[in-house]
Amino acid sequence: MPKGPEAYRRLKYLYPVYDHKLGDKWEDVGPKQQVRFSTIDLVRFCTVLDQQTPFAVSPVVIWVGVLPDSLAGEDAFNSANAILELLKNEGITTVEVEFRESVFRRSAGAELYEPASDLDATRHVIDPLTTALGVPIAAAKAPHIQGTMGFYFKHGNDLYGVTARHVLFPADEDNSDYTYNPSGPRKEVLLMGNKWFDYLKSVQIQIGNLGTTAEIHEKSIGRLEGRATRELLKETTDAINELKELYDQTKKDFGEQSQRVIGHVVWSPAITVGTAPHGFTKDVCVVKLDKARFLPNFKGNVIDLGTEIEAAKFVDKMYPRTDTQSGFKYPAERLFELRGILAEDRIRHPEIKDHNGENCLYVIKRGLTSLTTIGRATGFFSYVREYFTNQTHRDSIEWAILPYNNDSGAFSKGGDSGSMIASGTGEFGGLLTGRSGKTESSDTIYATPMFWLWPIIKAKFPNANLYADFN
Repeated sequence: MPKGPEAYRRLKYLYPVYDHKLGDKWEDVGPKQQVRFSTIDLVRFCTVLDQQTPFAVSPVVIWVGVLPDSLAGEDAFNSANAILELLKNEGITTVEVEFRESVFRRSAGAELYEPASDLDATRHVIDPLTTALGVPIAAAKAPHIQGTMGFYFKHGNDLYGVTARHVLFPADEDNSDYTYNPSGPRKEVLLMGNKWFDYLKSVQIQIGNLGTTAEIHEKSIGRLEGRATRELLKETTDAINELKELYDQTKKDFGEQSQRVIGHVVWSPAITVGTAPHGFTKDVCVVKLDKARFLPNFKGNVIDLGTEIEAAKFVDKMYPRTDTQSGFKYPAERLFELRGILAEDRIRHPEIKDHNGENCLYVIKRGLTSLTTIGRATGFFSYVREYFTNQTHRDSIEWAILPYNNDSGAFSKGGDSGSMIASGTGEFGGLLTGRSGKTESSDTIYATPMFWLWPIIKAKFPNANLYADFN
């Protein structure tokens, strides 16, 4: 140990091992650990040079990594001596054994988080970093253009995500078919783009709001000396601590753009309109996801209904009638599972009626910008014409989604492109691709129906499965 007020430990760095006589025995020695290891490396250490320190390198070290707080000193001692005795029998005596705390992770980055329960203080802010549908995404080369991951599918043993092409291909990029070439550069996809900084700010705002609440509770204790108030203060303080931990952890896990790369584009046909047989817009992009970042917290195709709409109000909005049973069931832990594809006949001829006795098809989506919203799908497909600065235009047929009512505001806003629109009975409805309207209150959202889109994806990925898990 260093001595004196100005004494410090000598800094060291790792040094490689070559041509050591342990080499022939390494495959036999390495796995024969008596401890629960996470990593085993063969290294040397070199002291950082200065004017007083000549170059010196340590003997070869079998560097055993173990999970934090998992190894007692006695067990480490016994394990090390067993290894050294094994080497001694092989005539190898110039090797040391050292232990460190080590957790192995794939180099791509940290795993996305599990959706938070209703009892978790982070539930209001953690959603953008979880594996539920609605993951905010952006192209690494255009982080200012942001959108939403619509849904997942499994093909072989790989996990894929689907969004709208225009989310990841800027408008000034060539509109031609894209298929990933392994020998070329990747079109990397980010978890969040520039929205990352807004996300951090939102967590800080939540912490600040709770701090104000805690101050109010403290003043109330001084006046009332109430047990209930003390419990509220404790709950608020605990929530602040949880949010601070989340803030620190997310900055560590996702702070750099390279840490937020979650996959790369593998296939995206050119955007076409009037595509046979229905004339819908083909605006789709398939992303091969870094599976290690989604497992083990992957929940499949589930929409986290969020905390913006209270559960009882959500149920009431989805089915405001009291004279018949609703097909919508508010899910446990807010995770709304999608099963089945909404058929064209169901879109055109819904079985539900609203409180006015009119046929109605309520739909749900969760997107980057407007979060969870409820809207009304139309039974007739719309015709859309998109105009360009060169005085040309292109026409398409779209599935239109209207606001829930005159007070509900927009069903979607910029940044929600690529979101999955689901029926109230949990069916895949369509991929959100565009919007129109002069004002927020009158906007109309357009989507490509899943009953038409999914066969196109299946033609490219024949074994694609919407419901397979990796458990």
